Amino acid sequence: MQFSTRSADYLVDPLAISDLSSLAPIFSNPKIEKVFHAAEYDILCLKRDFGFKMNNLFDTRIASRTLGRKRSGLGDVLAEEFDVEINKRFQRANWGKRPLSAELLDYARLDTHFLLALRDRLAKALRAAGRWEEAQEACEATKLIEPEPAEFDPQGFWRIAHSRQLKPDQAAILRQLYLLREKYARKLDRPPFKVLGDRTLLAIAQETPESLESLSKLPGMTSGQVHRYGKDVLDAIARGHSGPRPKRPSSTRVEEVVMARYQTLREWRMRVARTRQVESDIVLPRDLVWDIAHRAPRDHKALQELMQPYGWRFRMYADDILQLLWA
Repeated sequence: MQFSTRSADYLVDPLAISDLSSLAPIFSNPKIEKVFHAAEYDILCLKRDFGFKMNNLFDTRIASRTLGRKRSGLGDVLAEEFDVEINKRFQRANWGKRPLSAELLDYARLDTHFLLALRDRLAKALRAAGRWEEAQEACEATKLIEPEPAEFDPQGFWRIAHSRQLKPDQAAILRQLYLLREKYARKLDRPPFKVLGDRTLLAIAQETPESLESLSKLPGMTSGQVHRYGKDVLDAIARGHSGPRPKRPSSTRVEEVVMARYQTLREWRMRVARTRQVESDIVLPRDLVWDIAHRAPRDHKALQELMQPYGWRFRMYADDILQLLWA
């Protein structure tokens, strides 16, 4: 975990310091502004792992996108604002290995080093453009996200891209591979994608190799992976061949009237976004558009309750939304 103040950068190792409760008052204090870039995942992790509550958040990515900037990655924004280039080659490094190298430590430090100065520049630009309140309420909404229970779903293999196009026996093999990958991920204490990627699982299920040699020819299967997992992968393929066929989940059908309302709102949102030269989700988040389409509020009061905490957007767009729904 890296932090920067106006005068110093700090690195905190949560593997060395298990009790980080002393940081909780900083995150919850409404008088202390916390500056993130692309805060959503950070907030989910901090809430899930440490139970932190968030108050007074400023997200430099939200600010950048509210200003209509197309390239909003931290590296792109820093290059534009400060002519600074950050090497992203360490993003997928093994951050669980200790001790961390000097290069990794410096990479981590630079991830927050410029954020406060960046915040000042973007805040000034937002105020000059009349978009400060719009960005602030988007940050407010971000702090409200909550992590979902981190429970393994044995049916999660159906969420792998193109899994629903598999034949029944291939789907059965994919399920066995998915369960095997989870077993290894827990044993090694690694994210599943660092054991075998989704694309590799799908390729194995489609090709059903019968030997280590044929397995090694599939995309994503390195010699090390074949050595570590190959025999178990072939066993999983055999179990898939002989085991029961998983039932393909039925697709949830959206009512035609709800879909029609959603499409109407979506097209309106795109027109507004083009006029304002921002991305569509800056106008209204997609989930909120779906919620409005499903619940179809009939008056300003009902719509206002639905649109919390987006007060600025309610004032700007409520009349248009209600007219689109009930014209």
